[in-house]
Amino acid sequence: MEYQAKYITPDIKLSCYEDKFFKSDITFDDHMLVWFISGETRIVQYDTTFTFKKGDIFLIPRNQLATVLNYPSNGEPHKTVVMHLSVERLKKFYQNIELKNKPIPQHKIYSFNNHPLLESCMASLIPYFDLKDGVPEDLASLKITEAISILREIDKNIDNVLAHFDEPGKIDLIHFMERNFMFNMPLEKLGYLTGRSLSTFNRDFKKLFNTTPQKWLTRKRLELAYYQLTEKKKKPIEVYLEVGFEDLSHFSYAFKNQYGVAPTKLLSV
Repeated sequence: MEYQAKYITPDIKLSCYEDKFFKSDITFDDHMLVWFISGETRIVQYDTTFTFKKGDIFLIPRNQLATVLNYPSNGEPHKTVVMHLSVERLKKFYQNIELKNKPIPQHKIYSFNNHPLLESCMASLIPYFDLKDGVPEDLASLKITEAISILREIDKNIDNVLAHFDEPGKIDLIHFMERNFMFNMPLEKLGYLTGRSLSTFNRDFKKLFNTTPQKWLTRKRLELAYYQLTEKKKKPIEVYLEVGFEDLSHFSYAFKNQYGVAPTKLLSV
């Protein structure tokens, strides 16, 4: 897989996957504003799936778990302009803005498809990627400020995301894990997102589930895979990535170990 990235600053990049798809289970430390030049992306969350194509613009808030699948499309590479909206930068932006209400974060992805103001802002960055001497930081900062201002103009509730700076607090571990077990994330990150240190996460998990996180996650992912194979009639190659496995052969081995039959054998049932 040929991947290329050009940076104006560490917060603005042109990302390109030339040949085949790229899959990642992610949670971002910054809000990510993405404009599609070409290609296609599927973003899978616990309760919904989004598909974004050429011309689409979306915002992924920080600290949200998702599986991202990037594909070339119609003979064109997967190519996007990505802008990081960091907490540090947003705090500076909001320091002189008086908000009427305390921001209440909403855990969703925001779509701004084909909005002319936002598309013009993102498209105006393209010429900067070809400058050999780079772009002054103050000029790049102005472009990010412009994007934030446009977001606030076209979505009056976006302050609930951009102006919320609190770190994750301690939340219901059972509810969180039942919704997010298919995302292949380090246990340290799962602990952080539930407001726990790694040691506290492991201790609370064992108390609530009476097993280790690794064993529970494997069992839950295989149960979901079994449902997809038997009820939805999907093929193993369509299932293993979406349920949290990184390798088809490892998925097949684990599946047979739990159910006594290879996943391919279920196709004829």
